[in-house]
Amino acid sequence: LWALLAALRAAWCLLPQSGYLHPDEFFQAPEVMAGDILNLQVYYPWEFLSSFPCRTVVFPLMTSGVTYWAIKSLQQLDICSSCINSYTLLVSPRLLFTILSFILDYSVYRLAPIWEADLWKALVLLAGSYVTLVFYTRTFTNTLEGLLFALLMVLVSSRKSNGSSVEPTSSPLIGVITTAGFFNRPTFLAFALMPLLYWAGLIVDSQKSIKTVINHFLKLILCSCFTAIVFITADTFYFTSMSLDTLYSINKGSLFDVIAQLHEKMVVTPFNFLCYNLNPHNLALHGSHPRVTHFTVNGVMLFGILHILAVGAGFKMLKKYVSQLIQVRSCYRGLPGLLVHSEGNPTLLLFYFVPLAFLSLFSHQEPRFLIPLIVPLVLFSASQNRAVKWKHLIIIFNLLGAFLFGCLHQGGLIPCLFRLEQLIHSPAPSNHPRHYTLLFAHTYMPPRFLLHIKKTDMHVQVIDMAGSGEETLCQTIQHQASNSTYSNCHIFVIIPGTVRGTITKCGISFKNETLIFPHLSMEDPPQMPILSSGNWRSQLGLYILQIHRDQ
Repeated sequence: LWALLAALRAAWCLLPQSGYLHPDEFFQAPEVMAGDILNLQVYYPWEFLSSFPCRTVVFPLMTSGVTYWAIKSLQQLDICSSCINSYTLLVSPRLLFTILSFILDYSVYRLAPIWEADLWKALVLLAGSYVTLVFYTRTFTNTLEGLLFALLMVLVSSRKSNGSSVEPTSSPLIGVITTAGFFNRPTFLAFALMPLLYWAGLIVDSQKSIKTVINHFLKLILCSCFTAIVFITADTFYFTSMSLDTLYSINKGSLFDVIAQLHEKMVVTPFNFLCYNLNPHNLALHGSHPRVTHFTVNGVMLFGILHILAVGAGFKMLKKYVSQLIQVRSCYRGLPGLLVHSEGNPTLLLFYFVPLAFLSLFSHQEPRFLIPLIVPLVLFSASQNRAVKWKHLIIIFNLLGAFLFGCLHQGGLIPCLFRLEQLIHSPAPSNHPRHYTLLFAHTYMPPRFLLHIKKTDMHVQVIDMAGSGEETLCQTIQHQASNSTYSNCHIFVIIPGTVRGTITKCGISFKNETLIFPHLSMEDPPQMPILSSGNWRSQLGLYILQIHRDQ
């Protein structure tokens, strides 16, 4: 069963998945790297602006950058003459992330015996979760955060299956992974806190010499510092475009001048990230949520009954611990009881709930922020046959989640871009070059790189109207239809079926109309009375409308 689910993960990636989860899956890696490496027209998000960069470029280069460099090399070597197209631009980075997602399976395989979980039940829970099938095959920084968190759990869980502790020997790797995770997303510290405390406890318990304990911590700190220097250097070169000539001219000055100039140019992206996100006004621009959203909504949305079971077990553990305190038991008898056996292994619950609690301190709370918690949750759920009696509910929940987020949610936009890319690159008469204006309304941000347009090509204009109102939308369409300076200009409006009626009020006629199915816009949801009528397909579709300019 696990092998079938693993094959499904790979096959669905190649199909590919049409669901569009969030703009960050494109605009925090593939869009940026397609512009830098393939020289395509792209939209650079605010996080990657050199004036105030908030994202490290190291991981985008190591993932999307590597895949785009590979397909570019294949095309330059004439091994594959048409390697670069919308399909390969979408699937190649996703395929790399899908391969990397099996780090989760490896981690569960290693951790299940240590944490007294049923190995194959844990692996099936992991591989069958729609979070693994959908979120972990997408190019999110949250996906990398989850992979690093899983590896960190493996490194710190240095106990034998019989429960006895062994001397931890992974201090350098723990330092590297913790620092890399911090530069990927500074929120990684919330996930790393409990594993690091657990590792520190093992270090202290297993060592009789204070010198050896200090040696472990020194190794961790030194490797963390070295990793930070690597990231800061790479980001500084990328965002300041510091050339070797610039570096040489800096080195001609005195030592103090060199240090001052390097410090002035230095880019520390996590610091900028924290400065931005610790400002409540900035978070409000991205949406504010109640502090309990992760706990009451997002956890259930991602993990279903597994989250609810963990919450129930957590309350029982807390109740038992409070009861022990009231009875004034000794620390020796009370705390080990909390950390070893109480409704499974409570340390896993701490690995799950401590990051959740820290993330809940921020007002901006999205479900994807919690996807790294899947490993401790499936390990906890696979112990003591906790999830077995809920297996039918778990199967139905993950089928619905996979269909909703993998196929339906904004599911027409990627196939629409595939179709437009084919249209734009279709042969045209040399004496009458075509110009295209693509106007997107009430959709997520369209990733421009999927249109495969070179930066030197000026024959395609992309206009993102986001959720503009009827009046603004009509004015823009009328302006584009009447004021184009190109004789052979094709204007397309891409809009969900739920707001298709808005266009009819603009006084514009269309000569071509294409419906892409399915497409669900939660910002403009379909109305139930219309869904129950014969027009349900239109309500769950995305329209490509070509304006009749002759009129």
